[in-house]
Amino acid sequence: MTDSVILSVYRQDPSKDKEGKFQDFEVPVKEGMVVLDAVHYIENNLDPTLAVRWNCKAARCGSCAAEIDGKPSLMCKTRVDSLKDNKIHVAPMRAFPLVKDLVTDVSANWVTARKIPPFTPRENVKEPWRIEEMDVLRSREFRNCIECFLCLDVCHVIREHDTDYVGPWFIVKAASLDMHPLDALDRSYALNKNMGLGYCNITKCCQETCPEGIRITDNAIIPEKERVVDGRYDPLFLAVKKIKKIMGRDGRE
Repeated sequence: MTDSVILSVYRQDPSKDKEGKFQDFEVPVKEGMVVLDAVHYIENNLDPTLAVRWNCKAARCGSCAAEIDGKPSLMCKTRVDSLKDNKIHVAPMRAFPLVKDLVTDVSANWVTARKIPPFTPRENVKEPWRIEEMDVLRSREFRNCIECFLCLDVCHVIREHDTDYVGPWFIVKAASLDMHPLDALDRSYALNKNMGLGYCNITKCCQETCPEGIRITDNAIIPEKERVVDGRYDPLFLAVKKIKKIMGRDGRE
């Protein structure tokens, strides 16, 4: 292990600077050091004006999401000794508006999240609600999301194309509700019509980036896409839907 490492940190205050730049800092390396430790060293010893967002330093809050050597990652979960070069580039997430330095504005995500229809229990379900364990396990992994938004940052559809696609994080939230055994709605229609679900070409970059190992593409995006296809083309599904509509129980929104 080297005695020190060069951290090249992106610096920009949009209220003052038209363009940003990388600034190099030499940071002493300690055993087990993560990138967030190195950033804190800079903040505490070299430049207190460096802006960085963090909270738990335990990979549970998602606050310290950034791009490390061009890869969306959690700074608190990326060990310095796991990076090959002696010069580490740390930049903010490019998919979101910059506040300052490594801090981005992700508040728009919460506004969009409110557009997803909330949990709506089926009618005439007796209380207390009883749910089979296998049905609980089906959507439990989605509850592990720490809302770091790295899946949105890595999504090339969001980065490179001007579309209505909201991104994988929102699909995960919708899928966690659609897979609830007592929920009455089908959110795939709204995802496809209003949130650009069809633009995802399932490259699995979001799934590979998720620090919690959530199988975003396999277990959320693809099933929602399949629901869209079933709703449009499956004759059995269409027949059941028609019967439900006649009986006044069509839960689709």
